[in-house]
Parts: sequence; C-alpha cells; structure tokens
Amino acid sequence: MAINIKKFKNDLLRLVPLLFLIYICISEFHTQFYMWKIFSFNLQFIIIYYWILRDPSIIGYGFVFLCGMINDVVLSLPLGTSAISYLFVSLVAAYVRNATVRSTMYTDWFTFIIAIIIGNFITFFLLTKFTEIEIEYSLVFYNSLFTFILYPAFWLIFELYKRAISLRTYD
Repeated sequence: MAINIKKFKNDLLRLVPLLFLIYICISEFHTQFYMWKIFSFNLQFIIIYYWILRDPSIIGYGFVFLCGMINDVVLSLPLGTSAISYLFVSLVAAYVRNATVRSTMYTDWFTFIIAIIIGNFITFFLLTKFTEIEIEYSLVFYNSLFTFILYPAFWLIFELYKRAISLRTYD
C-alpha cells in the first residue's frame, strides 16, 4: 500500500510541469504580463525546451501540440500557429539532447536562442501570410530577448524542482 502511495505522489509531482504549461496556455500569461510596455517573455518556450531537453517523458510531443492548439484558441490565432512553433522548439531540444554528450546550462542556453529565433519566425511568418494581424517588430524582439535572458533563471528553478522530485522518489 505504501509503495502505491509513493508511486502516486511521484506521478503527481511529475505532472506539475505539464499542468503548469497547460495553465499558462489557458491563462494568456505571455499576453497579460507586460511591464514597462516592453518586458514580456514566452514562458511556454522555456518550459517546453527545458523539459523536452532534460526529461521528455514528462512533457510529450502530443501534449506540446495540444498546448499550442489551446493557446491558439485562447488568443484567437489561426489553429496550428502556436502548435507549429512549439513543436519546432521541441524539435530543437530533442536534437540537442541526442547530439550532445554532456549537456550544460551554457550549451542549452546557446541552442535555446536558435529555437527562439526560428520559433518566433515561424509564428511571424504564419501570422503575416494568413491573417491581417499587425505585428510590432520591436515587441517580438523584446519578447525574444527577455525569453533568452530569463532562461538561466528558469533553468535553475527547474533543476531544483527536478532534484526535489528525484529525492522524494527514493525516500
């Protein structure tokens, strides 16, 4: 009985990043979080990149696609726009995971800028070609910049959380 309770607690703790990603997609976090008009960042990219890179069993590609579709519905974007950019970010993370022997925060951070740039370009391209939504280039630049700058802080938070999960599983 005690083993089943520990397994249930472990599984519940492993679901927290996925539930957090779904909550952020539903709550329009990146569209509501504006300070000083330029400070915004894409927390979905950070969560998807980190967890696909470090532990892809927590957030799978199907859930990444589903979160992108939820985000598109909530933001009234054409269906698939966010999903394609999220899947590209997860593609870069999967490639980096398979290509590197020893992953460090610096290598993750360097490759994350590539994922941000191309992920935002995909979103920008799809929105300009298929919608009449006006996009401010400076806001996309600041969003990408602050997403890149804040990645190490979230990397540290997620590493501490990942260690806390693994410590609790061996109690």
